[in-house]
Amino acid sequence: MGDGYYTATAPSASFIAVESSVAWRRACRIPCRRYIVCMNTSATSFRSRAVERVVRGQATSDGDGVKLTRVLTQPLQQRLDPFLMLDAFGSDAASDYIGGFPDHPHRGFETVTIMLEGRMRHRDSVGNVGLLEPGSVQWMTAGRGIIHSEMPEQEQGRMAGFQLWVNLAAADKMTAPAYRDITPASVPAYTDAAGVHVRVIAGASHGTSGAVTRPTTEPVVLDLTLPAGAVFDAELPPGHNAFAYVFGATPVAIGGAGSSAVEPERMAILANEPGSDGVRLAVAGDATAPARVLLVAGRPLREPIAQHGPFVMNTTAELQRAVQDFQRGVLAA
Repeated sequence: MGDGYYTATAPSASFIAVESSVAWRRACRIPCRRYIVCMNTSATSFRSRAVERVVRGQATSDGDGVKLTRVLTQPLQQRLDPFLMLDAFGSDAASDYIGGFPDHPHRGFETVTIMLEGRMRHRDSVGNVGLLEPGSVQWMTAGRGIIHSEMPEQEQGRMAGFQLWVNLAAADKMTAPAYRDITPASVPAYTDAAGVHVRVIAGASHGTSGAVTRPTTEPVVLDLTLPAGAVFDAELPPGHNAFAYVFGATPVAIGGAGSSAVEPERMAILANEPGSDGVRLAVAGDATAPARVLLVAGRPLREPIAQHGPFVMNTTAELQRAVQDFQRGVLAA
């Protein structure tokens, strides 16, 4: 899903709308978007990261014509290292997703598929078969090579979710491929006193360990649902690159004092501020629907990134070898 095999070239920067926090604060003065959120920073020592910039994704298609939004694109890979790509997909029209993602290869990174609505069937060259259903997560390590497909198991209704690509360190790129299906019931979750529901897909949050722990990149992946009037302080490891993607229908104020209002279908890149504890998220008290946020953070690898479609290595020579291995039929051997 969102494998990049059909879109190997980097997208034009003109497709990426980067909006300053100043602009968003100006927008919040419009009555219909006004945020009256009491951060009460004097009552807590929590130091929140600020929003560095807000990014709007690029509408595109992948696989066999599946329509999606590419939120984290190649120009942002170094800034959001170790994350390489984030695709958001969601449609009620079967014609937007029915073609699915037929067999395609990967090498050199991990894919994380988070299903919100709908059903997809996974099959791969290692022999794994899995069902993605609402609330489930699939964590796949491509390593030295895997060929897989993700095909709809429905002909009508809504299909929605995300696919995140997480880079592997140079020392791990040729590791054996691995695959894990995580059922909805197996994703650790909790609800805090403010009614914020937190699904801890990877890493940890307020003492709750996630379904996945990965060495080296140490990712944190949280699926958050925040009711009207809620304020949530998400702890993030110092030095991790981080972003928050707002989806659903309700904007979210992100950051501490002077926070930025981030509209749905926008990604807020969080500043790497020394001494910060994480990020504060808040929802207006008059919100008519809960807010949804995908919060992601990871330890940067600080290694060269060489990508050609579904292959992500460190050098051009390694990319050429990956393409040759695929053409000779030994990529996943």
